[in-house]
Amino acid sequence: MTGQLRSWGLYPDLPQTGHYAAWRHDLRSLAQGLVASHGSILAYGAGRSYGDSPLAESGHVLAMTGLDRVMDVDWERGTFKAEAGISLGEIQRIALSHGWFLPVTPGTQYATLGGAIANDVHGKNHHVRGTFGRHVLGFGLYREGTELICSPSEHTSLYSATIGGLGLTGIITWAHVQLMQVATAQIDTRTVRFGGLAEFFDLSRELDHQHEYSVAWVDCVAKGKNAGRGVFIVGDHASYGDRILPCRTKRSVALTPPVSLVNPFSLRAFNEVYWRKHPAKLTQARVGYEPFFYPLDALSHWNRIYGRKGFQQYQCVIPPSDGQQAIADILKAIADTGQGSFLAVLKRCGELPSPGLLSFPMAGVSLALDFPQSPSLTQLFVRLDDIVRETGGRLYPAKDAHMLATDFQAAYPAWETLERLRDPGLSSVFWKRVTQ
Repeated sequence: MTGQLRSWGLYPDLPQTGHYAAWRHDLRSLAQGLVASHGSILAYGAGRSYGDSPLAESGHVLAMTGLDRVMDVDWERGTFKAEAGISLGEIQRIALSHGWFLPVTPGTQYATLGGAIANDVHGKNHHVRGTFGRHVLGFGLYREGTELICSPSEHTSLYSATIGGLGLTGIITWAHVQLMQVATAQIDTRTVRFGGLAEFFDLSRELDHQHEYSVAWVDCVAKGKNAGRGVFIVGDHASYGDRILPCRTKRSVALTPPVSLVNPFSLRAFNEVYWRKHPAKLTQARVGYEPFFYPLDALSHWNRIYGRKGFQQYQCVIPPSDGQQAIADILKAIADTGQGSFLAVLKRCGELPSPGLLSFPMAGVSLALDFPQSPSLTQLFVRLDDIVRETGGRLYPAKDAHMLATDFQAAYPAWETLERLRDPGLSSVFWKRVTQ
């Protein structure tokens, strides 16, 4: 069975031919046949990576979502073992009924378990629990005709290279992860809007260490006295309440419009309304875990609002010493161009190291923004890259579609180690772009 697959950003427009795996014992013959026919392939999960990292150099990918079976659970210890194609949302659904939760989750529950490892995803609690890779007890890795078991004590070099390794060291077949215990499926939140970046950093210093989760939305089109304003949110798992909540209503973007619905006019209107609707003083509330962690998942195919040309996400992390000034410079550069993002996520990253060689987060502040694809993005990204480079920051490979090879290699010096450990039958458009 085959089908045309793309990256979530729909840019670059390089449709992939998907070859679907149904059983783990079929992987060897399927992978070997595809490599023999096409030279190289790449494992493809739920297609939630934004740039060209999920796209195979050959245009042929091994679609993994059919491998989604639960293999073993231990509800006493909170460990969960499943095939790599299972979604994080399915793990949450199963685990919550037993009082457990993923210790780290990104902004979508549709990402697969294998994808979470390959991109070493992080979430709103990086300052407390680090990246997803810190909670991976082990995994199966098919490479060069053999399946290996990788863990902190077995095939340790491949274990480190695979976490955050963008699917290049082998095909992750299953994974064993440690969950964290929770009482309910609800989150107690505290929310307040802020008037500028200085307020954000003050709030972060005051509140981050008091709460499990911390994140902010920032208005990236505001200028003058409103520059850097936003909404700050912290949260913790509630100590009482239901473990199973009613399914929330979901809507869908049925069609892809010919042009992006995200433009300077809609952005200014949305950002003004969004900022003003949030409280001026810290306000407590209780929400379900889905709207707290996965607000965009309530709108299926939301990537279509950017039109047929798609979008690019720009996500960087800046070291602590330059964080406030660099973020201010980035926001000014964006506002000066008239371009912007209605989803602009600002958060502090902690100091817990990841076991992955190419993991993105580091101590500092991270900013993520989505931009409709247009020729003018090139000039803007050149300016933003200059700011990130000058501070010793770096970009997130899993969200990237433009990074210079020199910037990638300077920011991720362990890339050469990964290249030595790369399965020669696996290659991506991203990897060729930044290494060759």
